[in-house]
Amino acid sequence: SSEESNLCIDIYDEVGIGGGASGMSGGLLHPYSPKVKLLWRGEECWKESLKLLNVAEDARSSKSLDMVMPKTGLKEGDFIVRRSGLVRPVLSVKNMHMMNDNAQNCIASCRIESIHKDAAQKLVPDLCVPLDLAFHMPEAVNVNPQNYLEALYLACKTFVKSKCSLGISCKELNLHKESVLNLLELAGDYDAVIVCLGSGAAFLPELSGRLPLRMCRGVIAHLQLPDHIREDYPENSPSILSDAWLAVQGPQTLYLGSTWEWKSRNFSRHVPQEEASKALAELLPKASAVYPAIKNWTVKGTCAGLRAMPPLTAEGSLPLLGCVDEFIGGPTECKYWLFTGLGSRGLFYHALLGKLMAQAVLSCNEDLIPSELTSWKHRVKQ
Repeated sequence: SSEESNLCIDIYDEVGIGGGASGMSGGLLHPYSPKVKLLWRGEECWKESLKLLNVAEDARSSKSLDMVMPKTGLKEGDFIVRRSGLVRPVLSVKNMHMMNDNAQNCIASCRIESIHKDAAQKLVPDLCVPLDLAFHMPEAVNVNPQNYLEALYLACKTFVKSKCSLGISCKELNLHKESVLNLLELAGDYDAVIVCLGSGAAFLPELSGRLPLRMCRGVIAHLQLPDHIREDYPENSPSILSDAWLAVQGPQTLYLGSTWEWKSRNFSRHVPQEEASKALAELLPKASAVYPAIKNWTVKGTCAGLRAMPPLTAEGSLPLLGCVDEFIGGPTECKYWLFTGLGSRGLFYHALLGKLMAQAVLSCNEDLIPSELTSWKHRVKQ
């Protein structure tokens, strides 16, 4: 919004900042598909995501946050971004030539280096490179999603406070740990309502059965290296992408994911013993195929989240955005907006698409959103 505009934003989230699937994702951030092809608007999304990571890190280190830090889950020393890159060993001859071709079209701000086994094992000792080819993304990052989201929220609060203290405008930002059971209960209170509930959007009565989303529950395991094992994961070694990913948190801790349980409706982060055992039976062999040393690590726990996966289009699996007044009923006045279907790429898409959504809502102009992200409405009507 403009510097001088007055604005009040209320966030309704019954589980708080990062309490849903977004806060427990693997956090491996890069602009490429599993076949190392640049994603839709890859360079723009990558640039905007890095900007917000910097905003979050600046907020974390700011002296002005000293008073509010204890109220969050952030702990001194916990990282927001680990800048050690990613490595993806090639496991299939079938896709090897396609991946090699795709890698040649990488962007300068997130390079893809084709490396052989010796170079890959210098990056990650014991890494298995069966076809003597791996792709190294030195600029890719590993984000701690919970710490990042909390720091980003604190940055927003600090921004609001600074504007009010300067007397430029009166801006407000409030977090309500409450659920919204239907959109019409907000009808008289707001000029605009943005539904950004992830998979929860599909369960609102006004939108239920009308969104082309596929629900998918994913389980992630937290692994730790016992103290008696001397060979720590090297401090600056990249995380690993493969059929299962290993998101390294430090020399002795990492996250392993993720499973894909389609058609689930289970929002709970809690993973019962039977589900945990099944997930580990699937994930550990995949991890061992690229990083055999995983056998030395101990499982400390598991958690889960429900993804809202968008349909596949010619441009890839793209989020669903747009004005949804026609779904709610009543006059069309650009009051109700949807921002969902980010699937497993929320960290990649959120910055650029959040900016575009904000511009569209403030100007009441859906045309500011790329047509690829609003075309789902036409398919639904058909």
